[in-house]
Amino acid sequence: MTLFEAVKQSVTTRQAAEYYGIRVNRNGMCLCPFHEDKHPSMKVDKRFHCFACQADGDVIDFASRLHGLDAKEAAKRLAADFGIHYDGQGRASPRPVKPKISEKLKQYQAEQRFFRVYADYLHLMKDWRSLYARRTPEENWHPLFVEALQNQDYVEYLLDSYLSGTEEERAELAFAHRDEQNKVFPRFEGRMPGAKSGGMEFWSTKRRHSRKLYRKDASVKELSRSSQRLCCPERVTGP
Repeated sequence: MTLFEAVKQSVTTRQAAEYYGIRVNRNGMCLCPFHEDKHPSMKVDKRFHCFACQADGDVIDFASRLHGLDAKEAAKRLAADFGIHYDGQGRASPRPVKPKISEKLKQYQAEQRFFRVYADYLHLMKDWRSLYARRTPEENWHPLFVEALQNQDYVEYLLDSYLSGTEEERAELAFAHRDEQNKVFPRFEGRMPGAKSGGMEFWSTKRRHSRKLYRKDASVKELSRSSQRLCCPERVTGP
């Protein structure tokens, strides 16, 4: 088996696209990297095809165009990135080559998901603080406003830590918060910012966030005094 055959058998274009930082949606569509694409127009699966610029080919063609390499160098890069072994003559390992996701790829995908989930959640909370802020002191507290007030600082802290961290620190953050991401992601998947949702039990942190479940009938007393100052300072007395 040649190197070209082993790479094509082991790696799909979708796997390569995601590995190289291209976000692919659940339908296998992504923004085409070969022209100025504003709406996903490229389909990636085993091969790729762009319905706008008509770019088309296999995974080696994709890597070649993406990195400006000739076909042989593109195949070598894919082999290195996905752990496909070959000898100096360009022959792949004689043992069966099974498609697999390398540890490096798993780490990259975990980091990408971590950043995407928390960045999207932060965007939602900023919208909630604007959409659901109380207009008068008599209005009830909206649970999404309360949630945003409790968690925005914490999520900003996580994102700042991720962006300023080393490769090892980013990986540690991504894997340490997988369970939290699984709680957050379903809440805004496929929704527009501000979609109706109830409160949720969230993280316990050292940044004055509680783990109470805030309901639509949550009272002012259930909020922290610091939250009351931010929302409605005239209702708070004392330091």
